[in-house]
Amino acid sequence: MKFFIDTANLSQIQEAQDLGVLDGVTTNPSLMAKEGITGKEAILKHYTDICTIVEGDVSAEVIATDYEGIVREGEELAALHPQIVVKVPMIKDGIKAIKYFTDKGIRTNCTLVFSAGQALLAAKAGATYVSPFIGRLDDISTDGLSLIEDIRLIYDNYNFETQILAASVRHTMHILECAKIGADVITAPLNAILGLLKHPLTDSGLAQFLADYNKGNK
Repeated sequence: MKFFIDTANLSQIQEAQDLGVLDGVTTNPSLMAKEGITGKEAILKHYTDICTIVEGDVSAEVIATDYEGIVREGEELAALHPQIVVKVPMIKDGIKAIKYFTDKGIRTNCTLVFSAGQALLAAKAGATYVSPFIGRLDDISTDGLSLIEDIRLIYDNYNFETQILAASVRHTMHILECAKIGADVITAPLNAILGLLKHPLTDSGLAQFLADYNKGNK
Protein backbone atom coordinates (compact mmCIF):
# COMPACT_ATOMS: atom_id res chain seq x y z
CA MET A 1 0.00 0.00 0.00
CA LYS A 2 1.27 3.46 -0.90
CA PHE A 3 1.50 6.18 1.74
CA PHE A 4 0.61 9.73 0.73
CA ILE A 5 0.60 12.66 3.14
CA ASP A 6 -2.41 14.96 3.04
CA THR A 7 -1.03 18.45 3.63
CA ALA A 8 0.45 21.54 2.03
CA ASN A 9 2.92 22.03 4.89
CA LEU A 10 6.43 21.69 3.48
CA SER A 11 8.09 20.83 6.77
CA GLN A 12 5.62 17.99 7.39
CA ILE A 13 6.13 16.73 3.86
CA GLN A 14 9.90 16.80 4.39
CA GLU A 15 9.56 14.93 7.71
CA ALA A 16 7.46 12.21 6.05
CA GLN A 17 9.93 12.03 3.17
CA ASP A 18 12.85 11.68 5.59
CA LEU A 19 11.05 8.78 7.27
CA GLY A 20 11.59 6.87 4.05
CA VAL A 21 8.04 5.60 3.50
CA LEU A 22 6.41 8.46 1.59
CA ASP A 23 5.03 7.73 -1.87
CA GLY A 24 3.26 10.99 -2.66
CA VAL A 25 1.28 14.03 -1.54
CA THR A 26 -2.33 15.15 -1.82
CA THR A 27 -3.44 18.73 -1.37
CA ASN A 28 -6.60 20.78 -1.79
CA PRO A 29 -7.63 24.45 -1.61
CA SER A 30 -8.44 24.16 2.10
CA LEU A 31 -4.97 22.80 2.90
CA MET A 32 -3.36 25.54 0.83
CA ALA A 33 -5.35 28.21 2.65
CA LYS A 34 -4.37 26.69 6.00
CA GLU A 35 -0.72 27.34 5.13
CA GLY A 36 -1.48 30.88 3.97
CA ILE A 37 -0.85 30.03 0.31
CA THR A 38 -3.15 32.28 -1.72
CA GLY A 39 -3.10 33.64 -5.25
CA LYS A 40 -2.58 31.63 -8.41
CA GLU A 41 1.15 32.19 -8.80
CA ALA A 42 1.89 31.35 -5.17
CA ILE A 43 -0.21 28.18 -5.38
CA LEU A 44 1.48 26.99 -8.57
CA LYS A 45 4.91 27.65 -7.09
CA HIS A 46 3.95 25.74 -3.96
CA TYR A 47 3.05 22.70 -6.05
CA THR A 48 6.47 22.75 -7.70
CA ASP A 49 8.13 23.20 -4.30
CA ILE A 50 6.35 20.06 -3.11
CA CYS A 51 7.55 18.17 -6.18
CA THR A 52 11.16 19.01 -5.32
CA ILE A 53 10.77 17.33 -1.91
CA VAL A 54 9.04 14.08 -2.88
CA GLU A 55 9.69 11.57 -5.63
CA GLY A 56 6.11 10.38 -6.05
CA ASP A 57 2.82 11.74 -7.30
CA VAL A 58 1.52 15.12 -6.16
CA SER A 59 -2.23 15.72 -6.53
CA ALA A 60 -3.03 19.30 -7.51
CA GLU A 61 -6.70 20.29 -7.50
CA VAL A 62 -8.58 22.33 -10.08
CA ILE A 63 -10.92 25.07 -8.89
CA ALA A 64 -13.18 25.22 -11.95
CA THR A 65 -16.42 23.24 -12.01
CA ASP A 66 -17.23 23.54 -15.73
CA TYR A 67 -15.74 21.25 -18.36
CA GLU A 68 -13.78 23.89 -20.25
CA GLY A 69 -12.44 25.41 -17.06
CA ILE A 70 -11.40 22.03 -15.62
CA VAL A 71 -9.60 21.14 -18.83
CA ARG A 72 -7.84 24.50 -18.98
CA GLU A 73 -6.71 24.41 -15.35
CA GLY A 74 -5.82 20.73 -15.49
CA GLU A 75 -3.58 21.14 -18.51
CA GLU A 76 -1.83 24.05 -16.80
CA LEU A 77 -1.28 22.03 -13.64
CA ALA A 78 -0.06 18.97 -15.53
CA ALA A 79 2.49 21.12 -17.37
CA LEU A 80 4.04 22.27 -14.09
CA HIS A 81 5.89 19.04 -13.35
CA PRO A 82 5.83 15.36 -14.44
CA GLN A 83 4.83 14.32 -10.90
CA ILE A 84 1.60 16.34 -10.93
CA VAL A 85 -1.68 14.41 -10.94
CA VAL A 86 -4.71 16.57 -11.73
CA LYS A 87 -7.32 16.36 -8.99
CA VAL A 88 -10.84 16.63 -10.41
CA PRO A 89 -14.14 16.73 -8.49
CA MET A 90 -16.73 13.99 -8.87
CA ILE A 91 -19.26 15.93 -10.92
CA LYS A 92 -20.65 15.43 -14.41
CA ASP A 93 -18.23 17.84 -16.07
CA GLY A 94 -15.46 16.37 -13.93
CA ILE A 95 -16.05 12.90 -15.37
CA LYS A 96 -16.07 14.34 -18.88
CA ALA A 97 -12.78 16.09 -18.15
CA ILE A 98 -11.23 12.94 -16.70
CA LYS A 99 -12.03 11.11 -19.92
CA TYR A 100 -10.42 13.95 -21.87
CA PHE A 101 -7.32 13.87 -19.68
CA THR A 102 -7.11 10.08 -19.96
CA ASP A 103 -7.13 10.31 -23.75
CA LYS A 104 -4.38 12.95 -23.55
CA GLY A 105 -2.21 10.87 -21.24
CA ILE A 106 -2.71 13.22 -18.25
CA ARG A 107 -3.07 11.41 -14.94
CA THR A 108 -6.02 12.23 -12.68
CA ASN A 109 -7.34 11.84 -9.16
CA CYS A 110 -11.14 11.88 -8.92
CA THR A 111 -11.91 13.48 -5.56
CA LEU A 112 -14.93 13.89 -3.27
CA VAL A 113 -16.16 10.36 -3.92
CA PHE A 114 -18.80 9.08 -1.50
CA SER A 115 -20.42 6.12 -3.28
CA ALA A 116 -19.46 3.00 -5.19
CA GLY A 117 -21.42 4.29 -8.19
CA GLN A 118 -19.29 7.42 -8.34
CA ALA A 119 -16.14 5.29 -8.09
CA LEU A 120 -17.38 3.10 -10.95
CA LEU A 121 -17.90 6.13 -13.20
CA ALA A 122 -14.44 7.46 -12.35
CA ALA A 123 -12.85 4.15 -13.28
CA LYS A 124 -14.83 3.95 -16.52
CA ALA A 125 -13.54 7.41 -17.44
CA GLY A 126 -9.98 6.21 -16.80
CA ALA A 127 -9.07 8.01 -13.57
CA THR A 128 -5.62 7.12 -12.25
CA TYR A 129 -6.85 7.41 -8.67
CA VAL A 130 -10.26 7.59 -7.03
CA SER A 131 -10.50 9.25 -3.62
CA PRO A 132 -13.33 8.01 -1.37
CA PHE A 133 -13.55 10.25 1.73
CA ILE A 134 -13.94 7.74 4.54
CA GLY A 135 -13.65 10.16 7.48
CA ARG A 136 -16.39 12.43 6.19
CA LEU A 137 -18.69 9.43 5.82
CA ASP A 138 -17.92 8.40 9.39
CA ASP A 139 -18.88 11.94 10.45
CA ILE A 140 -22.45 11.36 9.27
CA SER A 141 -22.77 7.90 10.85
CA THR A 142 -21.99 6.03 7.63
CA ASP A 143 -19.24 3.39 7.52
CA GLY A 144 -16.54 4.82 5.30
CA LEU A 145 -14.52 1.61 5.34
CA SER A 146 -17.42 -0.37 3.87
CA LEU A 147 -17.24 1.94 0.86
CA ILE A 148 -13.60 0.96 0.35
CA GLU A 149 -14.67 -2.69 0.46
CA ASP A 150 -17.39 -2.12 -2.14
CA ILE A 151 -15.06 -0.28 -4.51
CA ARG A 152 -12.36 -2.95 -4.09
CA LEU A 153 -14.87 -5.66 -5.03
CA ILE A 154 -16.12 -3.79 -8.11
CA TYR A 155 -12.64 -2.91 -9.34
CA ASP A 156 -11.42 -6.47 -8.87
CA ASN A 157 -14.47 -7.85 -10.68
CA TYR A 158 -13.58 -5.94 -13.83
CA ASN A 159 -9.82 -5.49 -13.49
CA PHE A 160 -10.03 -1.70 -13.43
CA GLU A 161 -6.57 -0.14 -13.20
CA THR A 162 -7.83 2.86 -11.22
CA GLN A 163 -6.18 2.90 -7.80
CA ILE A 164 -8.26 3.29 -4.64
CA LEU A 165 -6.84 6.24 -2.71
CA ALA A 166 -8.47 6.28 0.71
CA ALA A 167 -8.84 9.94 1.68
CA SER A 168 -10.10 11.83 4.73
CA VAL A 169 -8.13 9.36 6.82
CA ARG A 170 -8.34 10.61 10.39
CA HIS A 171 -6.24 8.24 12.48
CA THR A 172 -3.94 5.25 12.57
CA MET A 173 -6.71 2.64 12.72
CA HIS A 174 -8.13 3.99 9.48
CA ILE A 175 -4.75 3.24 7.89
CA LEU A 176 -4.63 -0.31 9.24
CA GLU A 177 -8.22 -1.09 8.25
CA CYS A 178 -7.62 0.25 4.73
CA ALA A 179 -4.55 -1.98 4.48
CA LYS A 180 -6.63 -5.01 5.47
CA ILE A 181 -9.33 -4.20 2.92
CA GLY A 182 -6.83 -3.65 0.14
CA ALA A 183 -6.83 0.07 -0.58
CA ASP A 184 -4.02 0.82 -3.01
CA VAL A 185 -3.15 4.12 -1.34
CA ILE A 186 -3.97 6.03 1.83
CA THR A 187 -3.50 9.74 2.26
CA ALA A 188 -3.30 10.87 5.85
CA PRO A 189 -2.01 13.63 8.10
CA LEU A 190 1.50 13.16 9.45
CA ASN A 191 0.34 12.31 12.98
CA ALA A 192 -1.72 9.36 11.72
CA ILE A 193 1.28 7.96 9.85
CA LEU A 194 3.60 8.45 12.82
CA GLY A 195 1.02 6.73 15.02
CA LEU A 196 1.98 3.45 13.34
CA LEU A 197 5.34 3.68 15.10
CA LYS A 198 3.88 3.64 18.57
CA HIS A 199 3.43 0.74 20.97
CA PRO A 200 3.89 0.82 24.76
CA LEU A 201 5.71 -2.53 24.74
CA THR A 202 8.26 -1.12 22.31
CA ASP A 203 8.85 1.81 24.65
CA SER A 204 9.11 -0.33 27.79
CA GLY A 205 11.24 -2.94 26.05
CA LEU A 206 13.71 -0.36 24.81
CA ALA A 207 13.85 1.27 28.24
CA GLN A 208 14.65 -2.13 29.79
CA PHE A 209 17.36 -2.90 27.22
CA LEU A 210 19.03 0.45 27.87
CA ALA A 211 18.76 0.06 31.65
CA ASP A 212 20.33 -3.40 31.53
CA TYR A 213 23.12 -2.16 29.26
CA ASN A 214 23.88 0.75 31.57
CA LYS A 215 24.12 -1.56 34.60
CA GLY A 216 27.09 -3.40 33.19
CA ASN A 217 28.73 -0.73 31.09
CA LYS A 218 29.32 2.20 33.41
